[in-house]
Amino acid sequence: MEKVVLAYSGGLDTSIIVKWLIEEYGYEVIAFAADVGQGHGELDGLEEKALATGASKVFIMDLRKEFVDDYAFPMLQSGALYEGKYMLGTAIARPVIARAMVQIAMQEGATAVAHGSTGKGNDQVRFELTIKALAPQLKIIAPWRIWNIRSRTDAIAYAREHKIPVPVTAEKPYSMDRNIWHISYEGGILEDPTNEPLEDMFLLTRSFEQAPAEPEEVEITFVKGRPVALDGDPMGGVKLLEKLNTMAGRHGVGRVDIVENRLVGMKSRGVYETPGGTVLYYAHRELEHLTLDRESMHFKEIIGAKYAELVYYGLWYSPLRQALDAFIRETQEHVTGEVKLRLYKGNISVLSRRSPSSLYSPELATFEEDELYDQKDAGGFINLFGLPLQVEGLLRQRWKKEVE
Repeated sequence: MEKVVLAYSGGLDTSIIVKWLIEEYGYEVIAFAADVGQGHGELDGLEEKALATGASKVFIMDLRKEFVDDYAFPMLQSGALYEGKYMLGTAIARPVIARAMVQIAMQEGATAVAHGSTGKGNDQVRFELTIKALAPQLKIIAPWRIWNIRSRTDAIAYAREHKIPVPVTAEKPYSMDRNIWHISYEGGILEDPTNEPLEDMFLLTRSFEQAPAEPEEVEITFVKGRPVALDGDPMGGVKLLEKLNTMAGRHGVGRVDIVENRLVGMKSRGVYETPGGTVLYYAHRELEHLTLDRESMHFKEIIGAKYAELVYYGLWYSPLRQALDAFIRETQEHVTGEVKLRLYKGNISVLSRRSPSSLYSPELATFEEDELYDQKDAGGFINLFGLPLQVEGLLRQRWKKEVE
């Protein structure tokens, strides 16, 4: 009997997929679930549920540290924002989950992997490109693209027919995906971009009205572009992000509502909560303003946009992403220091920034008299810098006179 590793969540879809893989292909099904910081007891009872549904084994792996240190923080260093707004919380979690799934498949001698992503979403691409890059020999099964089940009603009917226990819960008017970096909300009432998100939908952030009346300050320490301490207290990435999520969420920081361009060709509306990540992006950017030279910083902005595309498209394990990482690592060599921020009613403001590698020179920037900068030199600089414009202007005047 061949083995298949299924990305398993314990919900309706993956519960019936276990049975479907056994009946349709005769596979031995190994269920795999990743802890990437979902919280709220989403993994509780998962092993018992999977075994009761027909899985032969269940693997639940804590990937939080790997996710933060090896995926989220490198993305932070890149400055990647998809379409200028989305901090890629769902997208960046998929390669770490798929990589672990491949690891289990190799360990257990499986010949196939399966997932419950739909044929309209981005996640199917992200999972499968990671699998193709790391284990191209594995067969990939995506039931939603090939089975006859077409709706939630069909799925419930299949579960009842096969005596698969499915918890009876009130269906939310949207879908949700959570990890330690963010929460995403899509579908349902959010499919209409004219509908305002429900306030009771948000789990990580308070509204501006509910946020404290007094601001809160926090100082973030970076070493080579990576956050390593809060208010002088050193801590690992997972703890640091959890603390920032709580603090920033309390002040209503980190909500984004975007109509984005999906990889598969359609526009979709997503609402995201990324409180801790939003603060880290802001602080990291402020420190780069202090420590990066002009040309590197401007070029890195271009790189960040491309990096965001690669993450969003599921191309984390592409040669281009690895090549861009080499450039980004070089730019981060001197991004070390502290940034102090104030959080208030959904806003972030910078109070101070300092770095031993600062390129800011008070002696040079001063409006007072100084010995480093001779203002008379600016005239020659402007003459040379503006020479192409001056030549073009003179020639156009000459051409105009010749025509007349």
